[in-house]
Amino acid sequence: MVEDIKTASPAAGAWAPAVSNIPARQPQPDTPLTRFLGGSPVGVFLRLFFLSLIVGALLMWLDIRPYDVINTVVHFVHRIWALGFDAIRQLGDYLLAGAIIVVPVWFVSRLLSSRR
Repeated sequence: MVEDIKTASPAAGAWAPAVSNIPARQPQPDTPLTRFLGGSPVGVFLRLFFLSLIVGALLMWLDIRPYDVINTVVHFVHRIWALGFDAIRQLGDYLLAGAIIVVPVWFVSRLLSSRR
């Protein structure tokens, strides 16, 4: 009975879905760019545009200006840079202080072991 309903054609005047000659839209192939961006470039641009607009409005409402944000990031990078090189300089000082003792002792021990 169910098979009869599936195979029966609609009665005259009954509603039937329109048959279209328009082919179904094929999904775009995944290119490296669309995989990297997470979608089509235009779609990603529009999402980023509206998200930036909302976040920018929130920051302006909080009275945080773009110059303040950039200035804070630059200051933060300078401080991290200075900390990194201070640590490297201290490491170099420790290395030199230790090498003044270790290298001559090693050298003398090598000389004494080669004489035997």
